[in-house]
Amino acid sequence: MLFDYDALRAARVSPDPFPHLLLRNFLPAETLQAVVADLPALNRRGSFPPSSFKAGPMARAAMDELQGGTLKDIVAEKFGLDLSDAPTMLTLRGRTEATDGKIHRDSVSKRVTILLYLNPSNADWAGHAGCLRLLRRPDDLEDYAVEVPPVDGTLLVFPNGPTTWHGHHPFTGRRYTIQLNYMTTDAKARTELMRHRFSAFVKRLMGALAPA
Repeated sequence: MLFDYDALRAARVSPDPFPHLLLRNFLPAETLQAVVADLPALNRRGSFPPSSFKAGPMARAAMDELQGGTLKDIVAEKFGLDLSDAPTMLTLRGRTEATDGKIHRDSVSKRVTILLYLNPSNADWAGHAGCLRLLRRPDDLEDYAVEVPPVDGTLLVFPNGPTTWHGHHPFTGRRYTIQLNYMTTDAKARTELMRHRFSAFVKRLMGALAPA
């Protein structure tokens, strides 16, 4: 097991501004370094499914484990959900641009959103750019209850709903995030994955055609 499930079981669910769970070092520091070293250099924005990139064994092991039953069972218990039949969808982001981070709710096809942040804790995040905020309203990035620096193997979990607004101030640069979702139906999960795969294919094609 790569992740600290004991700490996750002991973590509490916070109700403000909507039910969520936040846990730093869910991926312990020594394991985090090995996983990050195995990640691909994603130099374009967007979410990439695991089938669209090459990664080393530690990164693959982490992504496989996240999609297993241990995490799903704990999340289901914490939030009082039945996720036994919920299919999973996992994507990796490696970079954000100035256009990312706008206030939004996740797709209704995503029952639960899980974010695992894989960036080192350094001065890049001191100015709050790129730090996810859990918001009390859909039109004010400053009216937030929680700010989450995307660092140190931090785990954020929340069931999606009509008020689960979140976003961040613009940040341009490397920002590794694994996003795992428990989906509503297999059909919706397949549709979302197909969209991400097509987007990843287009990004790779554009990169291959770009002038040197």
